[in-house]
Amino acid sequence: MDSHVDLGFLLSALIPSWNSVSWLLGFFTYLAIAGSILPGKLVPGVALPDATRLHYRCNGLLSLLLLIVLLGISAKMGVVSPTVISNRGLELLSTTFFFGFLVALILYISGCKSKSKGSSLKPHISGNLIHDWWFGIQLNPQFMGIDLKFFFVRAGMMGWLPINLSILTKSIQDGTLSQSMILYQLFSALYILDYFVHEEYMTSTWDIIAERLGFMLVFGDLVWIPFTFSIQGWWLLRNNVELTTAATVANCFVFLIGYMVFRGANKQKHIFKKNPKAPIWGKPPKVVGGKLLASGYWGIARHCNYLGDLLLALSFSLPCGISSPIPYFYPIYLLILLIWRERRDEARCAEKYREIWAEYRKLVPWRILPYIY
Repeated sequence: MDSHVDLGFLLSALIPSWNSVSWLLGFFTYLAIAGSILPGKLVPGVALPDATRLHYRCNGLLSLLLLIVLLGISAKMGVVSPTVISNRGLELLSTTFFFGFLVALILYISGCKSKSKGSSLKPHISGNLIHDWWFGIQLNPQFMGIDLKFFFVRAGMMGWLPINLSILTKSIQDGTLSQSMILYQLFSALYILDYFVHEEYMTSTWDIIAERLGFMLVFGDLVWIPFTFSIQGWWLLRNNVELTTAATVANCFVFLIGYMVFRGANKQKHIFKKNPKAPIWGKPPKVVGGKLLASGYWGIARHCNYLGDLLLALSFSLPCGISSPIPYFYPIYLLILLIWRERRDEARCAEKYREIWAEYRKLVPWRILPYIY
């Protein structure tokens, strides 16, 4: 009987409403306007095969802070409930999923009709409908002058924070606020803010440079990032965890080490791309074949940034204790994804750099975790 009630509740909670549609469209409208008019550094993207470049206005931090202020004022005035997301999260999840499905379909249709010869909009059609809908047809499709790929990844990362803040507000209202919830909220908020402080680094990532925009990226950005990265918060709303002082200190160390490695490795590579002679850790950089950095974090492991990302993901889950595997969904998924991505990276680099890559592998034998993998 109870299982039928629970299933019925789950199905009814997943049904989108016009309210959830209006919240989602309101969020996207705000992002489009804020992204277009707020001041921000104009960052040139990498050169595309036809020698053109897209330019990205990196004003995500200002857009995020203004969004939080506007939501706070709206909650204070009673225009919107601060717990609206935590109360109706499943409804918002299904609405976002259907929106992503629809967007991918429109991208597929418009891509098939494109006659453009430029690198950004040139259609890449395999003839397999599922493959083309999933992986996308065009590299950088636009809508009303907005680069959709950059827009969607910003929307996902930005949407994660209001979800968390709504969960935090509900836990305060319910009287269940715990040290675990505070740790999770603090770590993820710092991670999100840091992402937007360094938003320009996103313009040189593989997703932005090389992946076409299809359902895979749209779903990943709009649904996967905000709704699965916040699983720990949802779980802590319904489960009480008492952390020892030692566990809390250890958790903080995991976060700090993860952040230091993740941000440090990405920063070193970003600086190296701009100035290959810039010192790394106070010394001239060791460069293999004039192209590959083998100093700093990149002399420890070939994908040291992935290690930092994994430690950060683990730090978001450790406040939940070890009584359930559910809060560890994100770090487990990320481990599988990054090992798969690292294998793809290795194959691509071996093909691109050939003997230089073989030399780099001898110099730096470890893939992600020194002495283990």
